[in-house]
Amino acid sequence: MNPNSAPNPAMGHNNVPKMTARDVNVFYGQKQAIRNVSIDVTSDNVTAFIGPSGCGKSTFLRCLNRMNDTVDGARVEGRIELDAQDIYAPAMDVVQLRARVGMVFQKPNPFPKSIYENVAYGPRIHGLAQAKADMDNIVESALRRAGLWEEVKDRLGESGTAMSGGQQQRLCIARAIAVDPEVILMDEPCSALDPIATARIEELIDELRGRYAIVIVTHNMQQAARVSQKTAFFHLGTLVEYDDTSAIFTNPRETRTKDYITGRYG
Repeated sequence: MNPNSAPNPAMGHNNVPKMTARDVNVFYGQKQAIRNVSIDVTSDNVTAFIGPSGCGKSTFLRCLNRMNDTVDGARVEGRIELDAQDIYAPAMDVVQLRARVGMVFQKPNPFPKSIYENVAYGPRIHGLAQAKADMDNIVESALRRAGLWEEVKDRLGESGTAMSGGQQQRLCIARAIAVDPEVILMDEPCSALDPIATARIEELIDELRGRYAIVIVTHNMQQAARVSQKTAFFHLGTLVEYDDTSAIFTNPRETRTKDYITGRYG
């Protein structure tokens, strides 16, 4: 895996952030889970969120596609924008938002449908295919991008839940990219997988970089160092430090970051 591999040249790179968060606070009832987090996410980097369990990294990740809306008593304050549009504005269509900002969860969660139908589900809802041939192309393209096509092309009618854990997670990634999102959020996508499946997902993240803005929550610091170009360290609901991954791991500015990286706590 070459950390310096060129991003997709078609992306027209500039440093305009894809998503920005300003002074974000999250409450679950009376309990405050996130305090004053501000961060920019760009399209040409993989951004890793690291920090000890319960530090707020997954909670914050879920703000970026309004997954916290589904939690009773959750309240999000502050401003989060996608391409300079406020995603919490009353006019924002949450279904459209979640097509633009896809999510891959910790535990692979394919639908109890065929491999083909798992990938076709989103494009069908969003009316992205006019004819069966169009849908076939979308499904094949998503499975190819998720590095799964060669393994499943002869069994697209089989259930997605019958695959191995690593294949299921790649199927969930194919499902996320089938609707052509702009951002992919990954919440500890490898924590339920063995090392070989994990390596495949990491390679896949590297291949997808530059085509989508990718944000990955991981408790595995080696993984963050391998797959990301930017790293944000969270502790007790605050964003302690956000910098180039190399700087965070070799020369962090904050003592708390250094203590976490060197294993003094966490």
